[in-house]
Amino acid sequence: MIEVRGLVKTFDGFRALDGVDVTVPKGAIYGLVGPNGAGKTTLLRHLTGVYRPDAGTARVDGQDVWENPAVKVRLASIPDDWFYFMQADIRDMMRYYRGFYPQFNMERYEKLKSVFELNEKQAIRRMSKGMQKQAAFWLAMCCMPDCLILDEPVDGLDPVMRRQVWGLIMQDVAERGTTVLVSSHNLRELEDVCDHVGIMNKGKVLLERSLSELQDNTVKIQIVFSGEPPAIAGTEGFHVLHESAVGRVHTIIFRGAQHELEERLAAYQPIFMEAVPLTLEEIFIYELGGADYAVKDIIL
Repeated sequence: MIEVRGLVKTFDGFRALDGVDVTVPKGAIYGLVGPNGAGKTTLLRHLTGVYRPDAGTARVDGQDVWENPAVKVRLASIPDDWFYFMQADIRDMMRYYRGFYPQFNMERYEKLKSVFELNEKQAIRRMSKGMQKQAAFWLAMCCMPDCLILDEPVDGLDPVMRRQVWGLIMQDVAERGTTVLVSSHNLRELEDVCDHVGIMNKGKVLLERSLSELQDNTVKIQIVFSGEPPAIAGTEGFHVLHESAVGRVHTIIFRGAQHELEERLAAYQPIFMEAVPLTLEEIFIYELGGADYAVKDIIL
C-alpha cells in the first residue's frame, strides 16, 4: 500500500532523510518509532505531499504522492500540529473537508457526535489541546480514507478517549482494510495496536519487521553460571545487544532465535536459565544502543 524507496531530504545542508526505505502492507497498522530528530515527521510529510523529495520516491499503490490529487483524496492525516482556520468551529472545518474529500460521510459525522461530545459551534482555537485532537479525529474518520497517517495521534487525550479513538481506528482496519501509519513515542500503546514496526534513527530506517517477528528475534535471557561467567559477548555465534549482572544473575539481550540461543548457552552448563519476554520499549532501547543512542550514566 505505502512504499518509500531511497527517500532523501536535505534542509540547509542537513540530511533529515538519508535514503529511507519503508514498506507498509495494505490493512496494516505500522508503528514508526525513533528518537527526537530521527526524521519521522519529515517522512510523514512526504507521504502526505507536504514535502517534495530531493531524491527517491514516496508512493501509495504505486503512485507518487507529490502533486497527485487522485492519491491525496485517499489519504487522511492528523499531524501533531493539526491545521484549522483561526475563526473556524468544527462545522466550518467539516465543510472545508467535504470540499476536498468527495467520499466524506455525513452519516458517520452525525454518528460520531455521540462519541466525541464536542460543541460544534465553539471556536476550535478556544478548545483544549485534547478537544482539538478529538475534533481532528472526528473529521479525519469521516473522510473515509484508505490510508490514515498519524503523528503523535493520541497526545493530549485522556485514557478513556485514547481507548475510544484506537477502537475506532482498529474497527476501520478490520471492516474497511484501512492502512494506518502512526508515529509515536508511546511505545507501550503501539505495542497493543501495531502489527508492523519500523525503527528510525538519524534519517535512516534501521529495521522494519512485523511486531511478532521483531519480538521473536530479540531475546532477553537471565542466566546463572556455577563458576566464573564466560565472555559470551565476544564469542562467535552470539549477537549481544546488552549485558548486565546483579550478583550472580546475568541478564543478556541477544538478537537471534530463542531456541538456538538456549541450545548454545546450554553448552556452558548454567545452573539456571530463563527467557524473559521483551517489550517494544526495551527492543527500541537496545536496538538504538547499538547505534550510539544508549541511556548514558551521568554523574552530577
